[in-house]
Amino acid sequence: MLALMSPEEMVPKDHPVRRIKKLADEALAKLSPTFDAMYADGWGRPSIPPETLLKSMLLIALYSVRSERQFCERLRYDLLFKWFLDMSMIDEPFDASSFSRNRDRLLEHEVAHRFLQAVVASAKKARLMSADHFSVDGTLIEAWASMKSFRPKDEDDDDTGDGNGWGDFKGTKRSNETHESKTDPEAKIMRKGNGREAKLSFVESVLMENRNGLVVDVSVTEARGDAETAAAIDLVVGALPTSKQVTLGADKAYDTRGFVEAARFFGVTPHVAQNEHARRSSAIDARTTRHEGYDVSQKLRRRIESVFGWMKTVAGFRRTRFKGVARTQLYAHVAAAAYNILRMSKMLPA
Repeated sequence: MLALMSPEEMVPKDHPVRRIKKLADEALAKLSPTFDAMYADGWGRPSIPPETLLKSMLLIALYSVRSERQFCERLRYDLLFKWFLDMSMIDEPFDASSFSRNRDRLLEHEVAHRFLQAVVASAKKARLMSADHFSVDGTLIEAWASMKSFRPKDEDDDDTGDGNGWGDFKGTKRSNETHESKTDPEAKIMRKGNGREAKLSFVESVLMENRNGLVVDVSVTEARGDAETAAAIDLVVGALPTSKQVTLGADKAYDTRGFVEAARFFGVTPHVAQNEHARRSSAIDARTTRHEGYDVSQKLRRRIESVFGWMKTVAGFRRTRFKGVARTQLYAHVAAAAYNILRMSKMLPA
């Protein structure tokens, strides 16, 4: 028997992914000049359009797909995935190596960051984002490299042994100054707090608006002592308006003289939690804490933990799948855009 059907007919009319696809397509349409530049100068058209790769990474984040190879395998039989990518039922799925071949081009033109900015612009147009009140926080993202690869910098890369002896370094001292990962040199050893396990990690910093908890921007940097505060200033300078006074909520880790003074220099009121247990005095005094808005910022800034929780559990960003800061940053932008689109699809009117 011959049956005529399409992926469009197989996806229910009231399926939530339809609104997600519409928002994603609207954001991608704004990037047409960027895509035209990618195809110019004799580069030719790649095997897979960047729009398809970005939407594929959205599906990976939204449906908790463990790897790009598993996604390509699922694309062979999942009609919803084919419909989301505007493919027909007989179109052959692309190979997982297509992601690797085209990732450098996406990085060169900052496509993922532009995509996140387009999603943020759509949220602003729909009046879903605050223009005055924001929050910032950071978390550690585990690197793909193993602790066995964290070896002395002057050691020869050619290791004739099995490397198992490097898994236990009890009684020895290791630091980022004397050691580095032979798998991913940009990954640094760091721990989140006292008594925590030290791991090879990157630092992810998120700037969130306080009205609906949407992500304004995200940054991935090497793990070092001042990574969170330095990334927060960069996010403030790059994403927040400079023509008006805005507030920035943060936890006590940002209660430092340098961060508070830098925020005020750029016209931002730092609603930072006071570090009362520090040996020094807090950089925030009653001139800031006496206002009612300070208490509101301290309550709303906790919403940023939902962003970290979703990205680490659903989007699979507890541990990066990539080597280096740049490639990890690319997926962070896509995961943040997926989080925003998912939230917007529930808040916008039908």
